[in-house]
Amino acid sequence: MQELIAQATSVQERVFPLDFSICTLVSNRQEYQEMMASFVEAGFSLSTCEFLYVDNSKKNQFDAYAGLNIMLQRAKGRYVILCHQDILLNFDKRDQLEQRITELHTLDAAWAVAGNAGAVGPNYIVYKVSYPDGTLKDKGKFPLEAQSIDEHFMLVNNVAGLSFSADLSGFHLYGVDLCLQAAAKGYKSYVIDFHVLHKSRGNVDNNFRRCRKNLVKKYSHYFRSRWIQTPSTSFYLSGSRVIKVNKNPISLFCIRMWNGVRKRMI
Repeated sequence: MQELIAQATSVQERVFPLDFSICTLVSNRQEYQEMMASFVEAGFSLSTCEFLYVDNSKKNQFDAYAGLNIMLQRAKGRYVILCHQDILLNFDKRDQLEQRITELHTLDAAWAVAGNAGAVGPNYIVYKVSYPDGTLKDKGKFPLEAQSIDEHFMLVNNVAGLSFSADLSGFHLYGVDLCLQAAAKGYKSYVIDFHVLHKSRGNVDNNFRRCRKNLVKKYSHYFRSRWIQTPSTSFYLSGSRVIKVNKNPISLFCIRMWNGVRKRMI
């Protein structure tokens, strides 16, 4: 037992062989090569970084949730960049990103996800992104804690051991899923000042609406009010400040009686 304790290493002390893993779903090989070249030119050299991709150029072998989960599991980098194939690092480079990472560690040791665009709250969207027509969207006093991160560029702190939901699929809204997964593990997400070029502005189509419906259904069920029973205690989970049945012995008695009746009815 003493030997095991002596050899144990905390997650924070885990050693990664590479600095960055850049992970991408690829449907257009030429566009991906242009993206990769811009990363290398920006300082993400092959000696300290790896480029992982899922090849969907001939057919969609994996959707975003499944494909990015595979790459997250295999990533050897201290930090994992999940990005679209249609971005270019024409502005900020690796040095600037490392500065932003240092800022995040100073601000909040429990950060897990970051990006250059996202939502801080309802109707409060912030970003630092340019488009091919010369448009620059620059709004926000960064870094800002965020509820969601846009999927075109996401930075993951690999020590957090994050993954996407196994019961969701598609190519939309996986950024907010990752932020919710991080929050469930006690981590936070941030939008940072890192300027990239994104060739597209997204597409709200029927596939997007289906992904939205499924995500809302999943998390509405996950965050539902409910009783939790363990071998040694029971308690009620609810985000409502009105419901305080944990401190009400009559409520506890009624719920336990009802559960007993339900068990006999099943």
